[in-house]
Amino acid sequence: MTLDTFLALPQSARDAAYDNTAAVANSAAQLQAFEARSALVAKLPQALLNQRYGPTPREQFDFFSGPTGSDTVLFIHGGYWQMRHKDTFRFVVEGALTQGASAALIGYTLAPEAALHTIIDQVHQGIAAVSTQALAAGHSGRIRLCGWSAGGHLTAMAMDRPEVIAGLGISGIYDLAPICHTYLNAALQLHEADALTLSPLRAQVPNKPFITAYGTAELPALQAQSTTYAHYTNTRALAIEGADHFSILNALAASEGALLQALLQA
Repeated sequence: MTLDTFLALPQSARDAAYDNTAAVANSAAQLQAFEARSALVAKLPQALLNQRYGPTPREQFDFFSGPTGSDTVLFIHGGYWQMRHKDTFRFVVEGALTQGASAALIGYTLAPEAALHTIIDQVHQGIAAVSTQALAAGHSGRIRLCGWSAGGHLTAMAMDRPEVIAGLGISGIYDLAPICHTYLNAALQLHEADALTLSPLRAQVPNKPFITAYGTAELPALQAQSTTYAHYTNTRALAIEGADHFSILNALAASEGALLQALLQA
């Protein structure tokens, strides 16, 4: 769908096109299960939680040390840059740890408290801090970066970090232009210029392995964001059959999950 076609839709249809919570009937139950699984992960002996990388409350990272010399799988949470918390998604590191990697998650200040360009800058700082922590713990410092939903956008926008060797965008947003015309922009306050400068679909193609993943049970607009970006970057598009916007994360959390395996092998 072109932007002009999208703009021709009534506001309610534009909003519904990106409303993942409404589209997934059991989204609240899935998030509750994520919280319970993440609480168990937080008790792992190698868990180093809530380490500061910046001055604001959400500029924190978690680090889970793996075998000496291991790369780090680093996850960036989603929530349309204005919701959610890294703590909810700690469960996604289970598979990476089982596979002999180190793992980490980073938080960031949410909109409207922070503008999107500030959030992007914070993510860059968080990646550097995680790499430094990994090196101090005797690991490689190399980052295999992944993110979900808004975190997919943030992953794509951080692929030029020198620490990052591969990336995985899960159900991501790569073109901000339609977002500017939905309910989501009340907090984000994006302008046309932001859509041009802060959209991965308008940025230089990363010269590193990148996988663009989405679920076949996701909203059509979300699927189109991923397939369009994969075409733009000439990178792999990985469809997870039957996965919705939330259940797709199980393919990252499982040790033999398709998303985790793709990232580890990239």
